[in-house]
Amino acid sequence: MTRFCVSAALLLTACSANNSEATTTDSPASSASVGSEGSTESAESDASAPEGQANVTTVTATGEAGSYTFAVTLASPDTGCDQYANWWEVLNADGALLYRRILGHSHVDEQPFSRTGGPVAVDAEQVVFVRAHMNNGGFGGVLTGTVAGGFSEARALPEIAASIEAAEPQPTGCAF
Repeated sequence: MTRFCVSAALLLTACSANNSEATTTDSPASSASVGSEGSTESAESDASAPEGQANVTTVTATGEAGSYTFAVTLASPDTGCDQYANWWEVLNADGALLYRRILGHSHVDEQPFSRTGGPVAVDAEQVVFVRAHMNNGGFGGVLTGTVAGGFSEARALPEIAASIEAAEPQPTGCAF
């Protein structure tokens, strides 16, 4: 607990004031490539999301400072348009939305699945949180970390992050 409190304090001092929002449409993740500052990969999360929620299991980033592409792997209990992971997002240490990747359909037969998104305007050392959202159930498992250092299971999110659920962009429907 002490280590987490110290880490949280460091996260707040390292955060960026950038609060831009972005979105893309749903498309398969491309193979990872090494950008000019390389790529980082996280170890898979051992924690599972609450029942009925999407769990972020892996985050990788490629590219360069201010313009990273994130590849996020989710495990979610998709059953079709009635229950599916409809986005993943990147928050800064203050809980501000930096990027939201809209997922336009369910992934019933593709579990876990990965999708890329970006550009995400962060520095290599900026601490971020990556979390997934279910269309009918809210948020599940979260990873935190930096592009330079990789990502691991987050113990808690900044309090302000709860209000971000209603922020734009929002999904406009489910294709299948």
